[in-house]
Amino acid sequence: MTSPQQTPDTHGHSHSHGPAAPVSKHLRKVIAAVLIPFATAVLVGLVVLWPGGAPAHERTGVGFDRQTQQGQVVKIEQIDCKDVNAAQVPPTGDTTTPQGREAQRAQTGDCEKATVEVKTGKDKGRRFVEIVQPDAPRQFHVKQGVVVAYAPDAPRDLQYSVTDVDRTTPMALLAGIFALAVVVVGRLRGLMALIALVISFAVLTLFILPAILQGSNPLIVAVVGSSAIMLLALYLCHGLTARTSVAVLGTLISLLLIGLLGSLFIGWASLTGNTDDNTGLIHGLYPEIDMSGLLLAGVIIGSLGVLDDVTVTQTSAVWELRQADPDMGPRALYRAGIRIGRDHIASVVNTLVLAYAGAALPLLLLFSIAESSVGTVANSELVAQEIVRTLVGSIGLVASVPVTTALAALVVSADRPGTSGEGATPETATGAPSGTPSGAPFGTPPKAPAGRPFGGLRTRGGGGRRRKA
Repeated sequence: MTSPQQTPDTHGHSHSHGPAAPVSKHLRKVIAAVLIPFATAVLVGLVVLWPGGAPAHERTGVGFDRQTQQGQVVKIEQIDCKDVNAAQVPPTGDTTTPQGREAQRAQTGDCEKATVEVKTGKDKGRRFVEIVQPDAPRQFHVKQGVVVAYAPDAPRDLQYSVTDVDRTTPMALLAGIFALAVVVVGRLRGLMALIALVISFAVLTLFILPAILQGSNPLIVAVVGSSAIMLLALYLCHGLTARTSVAVLGTLISLLLIGLLGSLFIGWASLTGNTDDNTGLIHGLYPEIDMSGLLLAGVIIGSLGVLDDVTVTQTSAVWELRQADPDMGPRALYRAGIRIGRDHIASVVNTLVLAYAGAALPLLLLFSIAESSVGTVANSELVAQEIVRTLVGSIGLVASVPVTTALAALVVSADRPGTSGEGATPETATGAPSGTPSGAPFGTPPKAPAGRPFGGLRTRGGGGRRRKA
């Protein structure tokens, strides 16, 4: 009969989804002593700052601050543009200017008269007419869903107007395909990642946004909310292990650096955060909100997702290096891990810069059309805040690599024989990860197979080449 100590080596690997090197009982206490107060502070912050919902306000009817309902296009007729644009300024005949060409098109060609029916709200079933110019960017078709705005103070015939199309179906289908792909490829990890994503959106919509609208300091709200998202997402996706805890610590240190740098340079560059119609509307509705603080909060929240990826990857890399060579010390682990990190830095920073550039592409096109110099473009607040956001976030990303790698190298190599808890033996307390279950909290020590000391690794005394007789 096989004794427990003689369990085949394959048994330990049958449950392994990613080996985790063990850490000592003392080190687990140190990690807990750092993370438990931090998690407690985050929980207290959530309770103290919890808003209980967004504050009510009187709608202005401007931009997004309008009452909206769902509608549907039920009929489309072709009509002469002259019949509906008779009151407009007639064309001057000069088509060399944009105004002249626009006036010319408004007086010639065929327009569309779309009959729209309101599908929701107290006026359900009511119909109104929407005129669509031939050069309008949005054209309608019958049975198309639309979003209609309601202006109660306007004359009855002008109370409803189309503001956008209804994209619920394609967006829901795309979200379903994304979720399916994540679960099929990632399996249980993918499912947990989706749950973490839902929790992140819940924290954002139920806590961060309403708390800022209630007048709380945007920076404090962003730090507390981001910390809550980080703790829930990382531990939910990667388990309550020392490896995850190291990633949490690395992410926390990097977020603090981003917050400090962002606060310094946003103030130094005199960035107000009020740069377009949307931020202007927010400032008009809630003048007590610190818009520069809101900009800094956006920098922190925007950097969090990429930081999680970097810190988890670097921690996993160090753990894998330790498994490949259990004799590596913290210095060797750091040198090997930082070589991997340099490649990660190059790709992630480029990704972040291109992501911001892609989001600001229409704005960059406008500057290109105006033939503005690079200095003029960079000095404008619209572009300057994106530059500060990109560079501050990138500095935090770069710093997260050596910080997390150093923490992981110290933690994974900190075990010493006989320190892994009561009843531990030198063989089971060693840092060798062979046979370690992946889900063991903070790296539970593995059992060494019989006949193979130190986790199945050959010793130099008995594992050398045999001499020829």
